[in-house]
Amino acid sequence: MNRNTHRYSRGKVVALSFWLFASVVVVASPGMSVAGQALAPQTNREGGVTVKVTPLDTAAQSASFRFEVVLDTHAGDLNHDMLAVTVLTDGGREWRPIAWEGDGPGGHHRKGILTFDPIRPAPASVTLRIRQVGGATERSFTWPVAAP
Repeated sequence: MNRNTHRYSRGKVVALSFWLFASVVVVASPGMSVAGQALAPQTNREGGVTVKVTPLDTAAQSASFRFEVVLDTHAGDLNHDMLAVTVLTDGGREWRPIAWEGDGPGGHHRKGILTFDPIRPAPASVTLRIRQVGGATERSFTWPVAAP
């Protein structure tokens, strides 16, 4: 093999390696839930509390539906039981979360992951509703669900 051919092959290997690495990073990124497309986080600012929700897994074939929730305030403490104030709906039925993994009640900043059993059969979309946080009666966050 001559020197120029060897360099060309090395360049292909480097380019392929970069492409594979980038593919793994994209697939492993949070919010990759519906047909390989990122689901954007949604933010609600009411009653002195900012709530940001990012879907981590809402694909129809998922073993669970998971959402990252970030709460911030500078007025009072965030003493809410996230399992009690949150439901997931498909437009008619409601599901309670099965787990909250994150910061406990109290303080001005909280972050955690809410986990729900998957909805079967999968609906076209789901809405996460957080009730009675920071004086807001209800905050709603809706995303599509990908069919299997």
